[in-house]
Amino acid sequence: MVSRGLDPIGTGRQIELVSERFLAAGWNVHLAVTTGGGAVATRLTHIGITVQRLSTRPVVDAAAAVRLVQVARKLELGSSDVVLAWGRSQARLAAAIKLLIPAVRFVSHLAMQPSGTLTGLALGQADRVIASSPAVAAGCEQLGVSPVKIDIILPAADPASAEGLSRVELAARLGLDPEKIWTLCVAPLVPEAKLERLLWAIDQLGVVHQRLEHVLVGAGRLRARLLRRARVQQVAERLHLFPHLDCLPDLLREVRLVWQSGEVACGGAILDGMALGIPTVAVASDAAGQLIVDGETGRIVPAEPESEFPRRALGIIEDDALAARYGTAANARAAAEFPSDRMVAAVMAACDR
Repeated sequence: MVSRGLDPIGTGRQIELVSERFLAAGWNVHLAVTTGGGAVATRLTHIGITVQRLSTRPVVDAAAAVRLVQVARKLELGSSDVVLAWGRSQARLAAAIKLLIPAVRFVSHLAMQPSGTLTGLALGQADRVIASSPAVAAGCEQLGVSPVKIDIILPAADPASAEGLSRVELAARLGLDPEKIWTLCVAPLVPEAKLERLLWAIDQLGVVHQRLEHVLVGAGRLRARLLRRARVQQVAERLHLFPHLDCLPDLLREVRLVWQSGEVACGGAILDGMALGIPTVAVASDAAGQLIVDGETGRIVPAEPESEFPRRALGIIEDDALAARYGTAANARAAAEFPSDRMVAAVMAACDR
């Protein structure tokens, strides 16, 4: 398997679930990690999966691509082996293995709309493409992928186990105030995540509610720009930015709200939060529409007017009964519509085919 360095939320959690089942079924599982950071690699090492760390950089680079090919050759991959790439950038890397070792089976898992000539060429090399939603599948077809090669497999809602850290312990580790209300957003620091909307919403919430702290977990090339903007908008004291968090499963259980400002694979922490009964607010996106039932399990808001995003978040933050109602409905929807056994079995079947 080929993946960026991820924490056990969203796509990272999907990788954990699939890895565990492949290992239990007797497969020889290797994980090639193409960027730095992320707790998933360490967690999988502890259960016996071989992890190859190809880079310490926050973004995928050419050096990681070269090392990935070297790993593939060292493993002597053949017709009985599968390269399972998670995400668009990883699909482009894994396609190089398919070109050099045509016999190997190449499966690409996508939870975001694919775009661009290079991605289209990479997906054209794939033996199968797993799309996390009908919209992603349609995007693959638009790039020329035959619908016969596409499997639509919904993500799983099965949150990672926590270490058992108390709220006070989490606060001490992360520099948070245990007496304040916490929110969480997990998103890569890339343009598609529209994190300027998140900063604006944090700014607006600070005007009407003084006891809020916000955690953003994500790495990417926009980190410096985001921090500058946070200082300019005077929200830096309320925003805690971490590239990765090994205690993310514990933190998720202590937040009042999970929110998302743009397009993020698997909705970031939305699905994991739903499974724990945490209400969600998200700006309209493919993932938000797939996961959230607006007005029942949380809120989906339009990008315009921008005031809707903080307004709906504030409603949940200030209304205990509303938060509890959304959380209960979210938990029930996660269990009914996004079971982990179904997702894992479908991914294994796709690789077998």
